[in-house]
Amino acid sequence: MLLHAKESVRKMHSVAKNYFVSDLTHHPRSLTRASRYAVPFKARLFTQCSLEGRSVDQEIVIAMGSNVGDRVSTFDRALQLIKSSGVNITRHACLYETAPAYVTDQPRFLNSAIRGTTRLGPHELLKMLKEIEKDIGRTGGIRYGPRPIDLDILLYGNSQINSETLIVPHERIHERSFVLAPLVDLLGASGDDGIETSWHSLSKCSGGFFELWNKLGGESIIGTESIKRVLPVGDRLLDWCERTLVMGVLNLTPDSFSDGGKFQQVEAAISQAKLLISEGADIIDIGAQSTRPFAKRLSPNEELERLVPVLDEITKIPEMEGKLLSVDTFYAEVASEAVKRGAHMINDVSGGQLDPRILKVAAELGVPYVAMHMRGDPSTMQSEQNLQYDNVCKEVALELYTQVREAELSGIPLWRLVLDPGIGFSKNSGHNLEVIMGLESIRREMGKMSIGASHVPILLGPSRKRFLGEICNRANPVERDVATVAAVTAGILNGANIVRVHNAGYGADAAKVSDALCKGRSCKN
Repeated sequence: MLLHAKESVRKMHSVAKNYFVSDLTHHPRSLTRASRYAVPFKARLFTQCSLEGRSVDQEIVIAMGSNVGDRVSTFDRALQLIKSSGVNITRHACLYETAPAYVTDQPRFLNSAIRGTTRLGPHELLKMLKEIEKDIGRTGGIRYGPRPIDLDILLYGNSQINSETLIVPHERIHERSFVLAPLVDLLGASGDDGIETSWHSLSKCSGGFFELWNKLGGESIIGTESIKRVLPVGDRLLDWCERTLVMGVLNLTPDSFSDGGKFQQVEAAISQAKLLISEGADIIDIGAQSTRPFAKRLSPNEELERLVPVLDEITKIPEMEGKLLSVDTFYAEVASEAVKRGAHMINDVSGGQLDPRILKVAAELGVPYVAMHMRGDPSTMQSEQNLQYDNVCKEVALELYTQVREAELSGIPLWRLVLDPGIGFSKNSGHNLEVIMGLESIRREMGKMSIGASHVPILLGPSRKRFLGEICNRANPVERDVATVAAVTAGILNGANIVRVHNAGYGADAAKVSDALCKGRSCKN
């Protein structure tokens, strides 16, 4: 028995090592990490009778699929119904658009999965899920055919279930990339979670679900026609690994560090938006509150007074066709009003710390939410205490992951999150450089806790920041655009998916060259 245990641990070590090397060599922009596990628990086999009437919370995983109608809205509705029916959702996988399997002459699917806890027995849970499917509109049809929603129990506690109506783990997990990809997202690479160790043992594979995923191709197949990781925004599904996106900065403030006072008038703001778009911006990020160090904080009403007139006009210009509009705010009230008036996403420099209500609001609005790393607020972020790090990349990762957990528990699915490590916020020049060059390290640290979190898009905003001026001896922020190109290029090559810049022309060129370099070394799907 001891020899068998040692062999299991040795095999898992081998799988973890190979997984790490493969990812680092071929796909460092979206890392997944396997790792060591404890000796797997022995799975418990239960019949239907012995599993009902549970009084203890059980950790579960539920797979989701849809290829009929408004697939994203269907997922949102399913999540609400699941939460109101006795399941506490604690984690979400990323969102995947996948080619249909088995019956191929049908529309593409959206697939994901959720992890949570419930006191429902497995067959009670199955009954509840079937009722939700029916409520959403699923009726009988051909097996593996089109369906508005498909909800399957993948895992239930550390139980192996085999009854006439339910088999857990799902009997065809091993052959389905559209199931394994989101399932792996819900696991951590550290191997420290007891229930995850038990789940890996249920895979009937010595390397656990990581090995099963690798056998199907793992990260090497993400971005192919068979399976893409996507972000739902506006009326589209964005494959952010396809190319780097450029976010153009539009400040409506009198006191921003770079261009304060230039675009306070509606006409000037609209002209600048058109310029950013003509130069290659994919996203226009509108901010009406300065977040430079020691900036005076506006009230929500004062911020809206600046924002609304420009927002109402910018949504009317033809140049915005096919582009995205982001609102840079940490206030729930401002975010809500902006989205109602046409903004597609929320960019919060505080990650929910300055106005925690924004997390619930973002969840209700159903738009992407950018959570940035910052300690304190703009008036305290550069204090001696907030600049203390033993390992800046590791601590930024841990603090960002705390924000991810808070966002998910507030109802924002992982597939709507974007993370920003906060260049220039609670960091000195050395920290900023370490973060830019250490984006992969940040992903890796988050992957220890959640593989899915390590795949979330990263937004990087070094544009014209003070540390670039210090390095290049450029006191005027406008003269730092060339330095910004260097920082942006380094960031993209190290894993950034979206770059936020003041000069969209330079930023777009930097992104194109960086993407070409990435493809040259096979680091982008």
